[in-house]
Amino acid sequence: MSNKPNNEEEIDLGSLFVIIGRGFSKLFQFIGSIFKQLFHFLITILLFLKTNAIKLGIAAIIGAVIGTFLEFSGEKKFGSDLHVQTNFESARQLYNNVLFYNDLVKQEKHDLLAEIFKISDEEAQSLKKFTIDPVKNNNDIITSYDELILSVDTLTVKSFSFYDFKNAFTKYNYKVHVIQVQSTKNDVFSRLDDIIISAITENQYFNKLKELNNENLNRTDLILRKNLAQTDSLHKVYKDVLLEEAKKTNSGTNIDLGNGQQSNRELELFRATRELNKELKKVSDDKAEKSEIINVVSNFQPIGYEIKGISKNKAVQLSLALVAFTILILLLIQVNSFLNNYKK
Repeated sequence: MSNKPNNEEEIDLGSLFVIIGRGFSKLFQFIGSIFKQLFHFLITILLFLKTNAIKLGIAAIIGAVIGTFLEFSGEKKFGSDLHVQTNFESARQLYNNVLFYNDLVKQEKHDLLAEIFKISDEEAQSLKKFTIDPVKNNNDIITSYDELILSVDTLTVKSFSFYDFKNAFTKYNYKVHVIQVQSTKNDVFSRLDDIIISAITENQYFNKLKELNNENLNRTDLILRKNLAQTDSLHKVYKDVLLEEAKKTNSGTNIDLGNGQQSNRELELFRATRELNKELKKVSDDKAEKSEIINVVSNFQPIGYEIKGISKNKAVQLSLALVAFTILILLLIQVNSFLNNYKK
């Protein structure tokens, strides 16, 4: 009787192992079928390219020839970059202005461009493109998040993680931005940067923010310097007291005026001086970075660089475009043939 339960347990375990074995077998078959389909797809692509290699080669050659002709017959383009650091959330307005200039180029409003930038009509016609992009730096995100943590309460910080902050960080929040101008003339750029910047710096709203910020920084700097002078005076007083006590000790008079307590006060003064110096450095850094609405990191180069590269080469662009177009036509022909055969 006792052997009967053991036999049933052995049968159950055996069935379980069979089920597990079948499960693994199906899993491996599924994975194998995926690799088989991928291999079949790769072979199909290779066969398609092999069958149509001559047609694709002809398309590439024709595109390269036409692109080379256009490259040498067309006007050369030159570019120049202006790097700026924006303050008081003026980046959004700067982006809007640059996009406005680019829209004028697209609409061929050369007379308006000449009036805005105070250049000749010929120079205005040479302008081909205005773009602006942020110089992406992860340190900007980290610094901005640190400033947020210091400016809000603990509960707000807990409800707003760094991941959420990073996702909410936009191109306008980066510190440095690069404005690129393209032109068929290589010496027009030096007359553009002052106009682009003054369009922002002459804005009354930003000027008001700048004045208030500078007043606050100057007031803070004055208070910190006064506090630093007071701590220096106190430090000098404590030094004089220590010297007097040392003289009394040498003359045989031993009077304890709380040396331990006085040492603690000197240590506190030292810490206060260090903190004040740290605050002064921060104010100085803020003055250097935020005393202007826009800080120019680097101006437009007086002579622009020629725009080259594979991505800008018309021969490469047209060659790839014709190859892609030929592949699309061949695929449509094959699909049409399949549909006709499917009907039969």
